[in-house]
Amino acid sequence: MPKSLLFVCLGNICRSPLAEGIAKEVARERALTIEIDSCGTGSWHVGEAPCEDSIRIAKRHGIDISMQRARQITAEDIEHFERIVVLDEKNLQDVQAMGAKNVVKLGFYGADNADVPDPYFFSGYEGFDKVYDMIEHCVKELLRR
Repeated sequence: MPKSLLFVCLGNICRSPLAEGIAKEVARERALTIEIDSCGTGSWHVGEAPCEDSIRIAKRHGIDISMQRARQITAEDIEHFERIVVLDEKNLQDVQAMGAKNVVKLGFYGADNADVPDPYFFSGYEGFDKVYDMIEHCVKELLRR
Protein backbone atom coordinates (compact mmCIF):
# COMPACT_ATOMS: atom_id res chain seq x y z
CA MET A 1 0.00 0.00 0.00
CA PRO A 2 1.51 3.34 -0.99
CA LYS A 3 1.87 5.93 1.75
CA SER A 4 0.92 8.77 -0.60
CA LEU A 5 -1.32 9.00 -3.67
CA LEU A 6 -1.75 11.83 -6.14
CA PHE A 7 -4.68 11.71 -8.58
CA VAL A 8 -4.14 13.64 -11.82
CA CYS A 9 -6.54 14.67 -14.57
CA LEU A 10 -6.54 17.56 -17.04
CA GLY A 11 -7.88 20.57 -15.13
CA ASN A 12 -8.40 19.22 -11.59
CA ILE A 13 -12.07 20.25 -11.47
CA CYS A 14 -13.98 17.04 -12.38
CA ARG A 15 -12.34 13.62 -12.21
CA SER A 16 -9.32 13.99 -9.93
CA PRO A 17 -11.26 15.88 -7.23
CA LEU A 18 -13.78 13.03 -7.24
CA ALA A 19 -10.98 10.48 -7.00
CA GLU A 20 -9.38 12.40 -4.14
CA GLY A 21 -12.66 12.68 -2.26
CA ILE A 22 -13.60 9.04 -2.78
CA ALA A 23 -10.12 7.83 -1.82
CA LYS A 24 -10.11 9.89 1.36
CA GLU A 25 -13.51 8.50 2.32
CA VAL A 26 -12.49 4.89 1.59
CA ALA A 27 -9.22 5.37 3.50
CA ARG A 28 -11.16 6.79 6.45
CA GLU A 29 -13.63 3.88 6.41
CA ARG A 30 -10.78 1.35 6.29
CA ALA A 31 -8.61 3.19 8.83
CA LEU A 32 -5.78 3.56 6.30
CA THR A 33 -3.12 6.20 6.82
CA ILE A 34 -2.38 7.57 3.35
CA GLU A 35 -1.67 11.09 2.15
CA ILE A 36 -4.11 11.76 -0.71
CA ASP A 37 -4.20 14.77 -3.02
CA SER A 38 -5.15 15.68 -6.58
CA CYS A 39 -4.05 18.07 -9.30
CA GLY A 40 -4.24 18.70 -13.04
CA THR A 41 -1.76 18.75 -15.86
CA GLY A 42 -3.11 22.11 -17.06
CA SER A 43 -3.28 25.49 -15.37
CA TRP A 44 -6.66 26.73 -16.67
CA HIS A 45 -8.57 26.24 -13.43
CA VAL A 46 -5.89 26.83 -10.76
CA GLY A 47 -7.55 28.11 -7.59
CA GLU A 48 -11.08 27.12 -8.65
CA ALA A 49 -13.40 24.77 -6.78
CA PRO A 50 -14.42 21.52 -8.47
CA CYS A 51 -17.18 21.92 -11.05
CA GLU A 52 -20.73 22.03 -9.70
CA ASP A 53 -21.66 18.63 -11.14
CA SER A 54 -18.69 16.95 -9.43
CA ILE A 55 -19.57 18.63 -6.13
CA ARG A 56 -23.21 17.57 -6.54
CA ILE A 57 -22.50 13.90 -7.40
CA ALA A 58 -19.98 13.59 -4.55
CA LYS A 59 -22.41 15.14 -2.09
CA ARG A 60 -25.11 12.72 -3.23
CA HIS A 61 -22.74 9.96 -2.11
CA GLY A 62 -21.99 11.64 1.22
CA ILE A 63 -18.64 13.17 0.22
CA ASP A 64 -17.91 16.90 0.38
CA ILE A 65 -15.30 18.03 -2.15
CA SER A 66 -16.41 21.66 -2.25
CA MET A 67 -13.37 22.91 -0.30
CA GLN A 68 -10.85 21.45 -2.75
CA ARG A 69 -9.06 23.91 -5.05
CA ALA A 70 -7.56 23.11 -8.42
CA ARG A 71 -3.81 23.15 -8.77
CA GLN A 72 -1.29 22.14 -11.40
CA ILE A 73 1.13 19.26 -10.94
CA THR A 74 4.70 20.22 -10.05
CA ALA A 75 8.11 18.58 -10.19
CA GLU A 76 7.95 18.44 -6.39
CA ASP A 77 4.77 16.35 -6.62
CA ILE A 78 6.56 13.82 -8.81
CA GLU A 79 9.34 13.52 -6.24
CA HIS A 80 7.04 13.54 -3.21
CA PHE A 81 4.17 11.17 -4.04
CA GLU A 82 4.84 7.45 -3.86
CA ARG A 83 2.17 6.67 -6.47
CA ILE A 84 0.73 9.00 -9.11
CA VAL A 85 -2.61 7.83 -10.47
CA VAL A 86 -3.77 9.43 -13.71
CA LEU A 87 -7.26 9.35 -15.14
CA ASP A 88 -6.47 8.87 -18.83
CA GLU A 89 -3.76 8.09 -21.36
CA LYS A 90 -3.02 11.75 -22.18
CA ASN A 91 -2.49 12.47 -18.48
CA LEU A 92 -0.17 9.45 -18.34
CA GLN A 93 1.91 10.76 -21.25
CA ASP A 94 2.05 14.28 -19.80
CA VAL A 95 3.14 13.11 -16.35
CA GLN A 96 5.70 10.69 -17.77
CA ALA A 97 7.09 13.52 -19.92
CA MET A 98 7.76 15.34 -16.63
CA GLY A 99 9.91 12.41 -15.56
CA ALA A 100 7.48 10.45 -13.38
CA LYS A 101 8.21 6.74 -13.11
CA ASN A 102 5.72 5.88 -10.36
CA VAL A 103 2.60 6.52 -12.45
CA VAL A 104 -0.35 4.28 -13.33
CA LYS A 105 -3.79 4.79 -14.85
CA LEU A 106 -6.70 4.50 -12.42
CA GLY A 107 -8.42 2.19 -14.91
CA PHE A 108 -5.68 -0.39 -14.27
CA TYR A 109 -7.50 -1.12 -11.01
CA GLY A 110 -10.61 -2.94 -12.12
CA ALA A 111 -11.45 -1.34 -15.48
CA ASP A 112 -9.13 -3.15 -17.92
CA ASN A 113 -6.79 -0.12 -17.89
CA ALA A 114 -9.50 2.00 -19.55
CA ASP A 115 -9.44 5.78 -19.51
CA VAL A 116 -11.88 7.48 -17.15
CA PRO A 117 -13.76 9.74 -19.57
CA ASP A 118 -13.83 13.46 -18.87
CA PRO A 119 -17.42 14.28 -17.84
CA TYR A 120 -16.76 17.99 -18.41
CA PHE A 121 -17.39 17.34 -22.10
CA PHE A 122 -20.48 15.12 -21.60
CA SER A 123 -23.89 16.54 -22.21
CA GLY A 124 -26.01 16.25 -19.12
CA TYR A 125 -25.54 15.18 -15.54
CA GLU A 126 -25.76 11.43 -16.26
CA GLY A 127 -22.15 11.39 -17.48
CA PHE A 128 -21.05 12.37 -13.97
CA ASP A 129 -22.97 9.39 -12.53
CA LYS A 130 -21.11 6.99 -14.81
CA VAL A 131 -17.74 8.60 -14.15
CA TYR A 132 -18.35 8.61 -10.38
CA ASP A 133 -19.22 4.90 -10.44
CA MET A 134 -16.11 4.05 -12.46
CA ILE A 135 -13.83 6.12 -10.22
CA GLU A 136 -15.35 4.67 -7.06
CA HIS A 137 -14.95 1.09 -8.29
CA CYS A 138 -11.31 1.64 -9.32
CA VAL A 139 -10.36 3.58 -6.17
CA LYS A 140 -11.79 0.82 -3.96
CA GLU A 141 -9.80 -1.76 -5.92
CA LEU A 142 -6.64 0.38 -5.71
CA LEU A 143 -6.98 0.72 -1.93
CA ARG A 144 -7.81 -2.98 -1.55
CA ARG A 145 -4.50 -4.10 -3.09
